[in-house]
Amino acid sequence: MAAEALEATTDTAGAPAPLKTPLHARHVALGARMVPFAGYDMPVQYPSGILTEHNWTREKAGLFDVSHMGQAFLVGPDHETTAKALEALIPADIVNLAPGKQRYSQLLNDEGGILDDLMVTRSADSDEDGALYLVVNAACKDADYPHIEARLPSNVKLIRAEHRGLIALQGPGAEAALAALAPEAAEMGFMTSRTMKIAGIKANVSRSGYTGEDGYEISAAATKIGEIWDTLLLDGNVKPIGLGARDSLRLEAGLCLYGHDIDTTTSPIEAGLNWSLQKRRREEGGFPGAARIQRELAEGTSRVRVGLLPEGRAPAREGTEIATPEGEVIGTVTSGGFGPTLNGPCAMGYVAKAHSAPGTKLNLIVRGKPLPAVVAPMPFVPHHYKR
Repeated sequence: MAAEALEATTDTAGAPAPLKTPLHARHVALGARMVPFAGYDMPVQYPSGILTEHNWTREKAGLFDVSHMGQAFLVGPDHETTAKALEALIPADIVNLAPGKQRYSQLLNDEGGILDDLMVTRSADSDEDGALYLVVNAACKDADYPHIEARLPSNVKLIRAEHRGLIALQGPGAEAALAALAPEAAEMGFMTSRTMKIAGIKANVSRSGYTGEDGYEISAAATKIGEIWDTLLLDGNVKPIGLGARDSLRLEAGLCLYGHDIDTTTSPIEAGLNWSLQKRRREEGGFPGAARIQRELAEGTSRVRVGLLPEGRAPAREGTEIATPEGEVIGTVTSGGFGPTLNGPCAMGYVAKAHSAPGTKLNLIVRGKPLPAVVAPMPFVPHHYKR
């Protein structure tokens, strides 16, 4: 299942000892199966198994340790200055990001390829109006930070928040579980953020996540995040969930995983992330690779990311060739596995645009044999965000 894919992409040969998140001892105490991932020793599953954890998150509330992600603050004299400094690196409209709101975007290279994807949040607190909170991918943060720092004006600074932990509470029971501790959490809408106290601990909370389900991401001091974790797990509807189910949930939700579905060879437009570029930025440009991206917006791309539903029960893994019924190879699978909620295999990949329409019949070359599949709309399982 998803655990196989995760472990298959983790190369430990000659690598230093993995880092530990602030919650590491708790995972071990809960009987988690730990694996190296993005430089950290992370729980891939707990004793109940990936399938049970996946279904629990869909039906109740799953609690994920995502403290390996990179957290940082961009700080300047005022919001406009800080926002413009970030807009020189990403294609999202941050100048017009309202207090307490969050946006998804991509850190781009000069060719319009994706160096990383990230979340950007503007504080709801007026006294922190010059600050933007960033969350970047664990495997990319050591490259992201110097890349950003080297391109900032002298009056804007990047502050790495390595003193903070991060957890995600996801699923239809997430609101009730968090609101029992912090009632104001129930008032939040999707992609909003606010500061609140949870179990008496100050935390920054956003209503967002990576599962396609409603939920929250909770950032707090690394020395205190364990107390919030423990308190949430006192709720009978909340269970700890590992990386395996996190991967199967995001695959069913049609969400990109950096280094797999997006990387420096893909643009946001090829990846179908047009929605993350607001109108002003599309028109004005002013970000790395703008000429390419504006051209792709106007003329289209030669390849696009699509959803794929294979026939039968056998999954098609990352790297599987995608071919026409006549045998012409037209693309590659970038993520694939079995979807527990879908009750069947699903995959994402890039194909030549001429073969990207939903309903197009293709073959996935698995172990040298063609496996029939059809191009399908994403998400494979509907999102349940609280709009």
